[in-house]
Amino acid sequence: MNQQHLDTAVSAARAGAAELLQRYNSRTVSEKAPKDLVTDADLASQKAVRKILMDAFDGYAFVGEEQGETDPPPAVRRGAPEAPPCWVVDPLDGTVNYVHRLQSFAVSIGLYHRGKMRLGVILDPVSDELFTAIDGQGAHLNGEPIHVSDCEDLSQALIACSFPAGVKADSPEVHRFANVLERCRSLRRLGSCALNMCYVAAGRLDGYWATNVSAWDSAAGTVIAREAGAVLTGYDGSEFDDWLPKFCVSASTPIHQTMTQLLAESADGV
Repeated sequence: MNQQHLDTAVSAARAGAAELLQRYNSRTVSEKAPKDLVTDADLASQKAVRKILMDAFDGYAFVGEEQGETDPPPAVRRGAPEAPPCWVVDPLDGTVNYVHRLQSFAVSIGLYHRGKMRLGVILDPVSDELFTAIDGQGAHLNGEPIHVSDCEDLSQALIACSFPAGVKADSPEVHRFANVLERCRSLRRLGSCALNMCYVAAGRLDGYWATNVSAWDSAAGTVIAREAGAVLTGYDGSEFDDWLPKFCVSASTPIHQTMTQLLAESADGV
């Protein structure tokens, strides 16, 4: 991945963000499933993002949350050498926040090639914070390098998590939440997977886990967090899967070891 890929993804993210802001006070909302919202802004943002990316890189694959392009081609999923690079896009990560006019939503664009996410661009349209990373080249916020915090003790850590739409009281996720809450300094549910990963990368959060998000939610964030020095695995310490992201990301190995142990125990205990 090179500067042309990054520049194109940034242009696409800004085009998507413009569509979101244009509709911020006049969006049309519907439900894809109970408590799972979609707006005309999601659709307009993805259309704008897709056009810029695919016009610039003809022949690349595309995965996006909306409009039926949610599965990568089999060769891309396998990481086959002959498979084309694949853009992975969430045109509006944090839809519920957006619908309620809360901050913490973003446009997220990742680029996957040969078995790995290799580029990430995440733009917060409200704060105009632009998080970027290319594999092996570090992570940046508005052009300045960022790095994870130096926190190594979960009791001193600020953690975030994501819940699925319509979570039930007896869900394993609620048990995980209580288990981690008891051990950390404080626990947040901010509503955007993409921005949570950026906040770990920037040292604002010390850890984050999610077991019910999709590939487009986490795609760009995995590159940004990894390039900022974060530890990223499956939520139980297993190998991370870009296409089935059930993960934990942490600022340090000690926090990560404690987090994954707690999350695995919580799953086993339900």
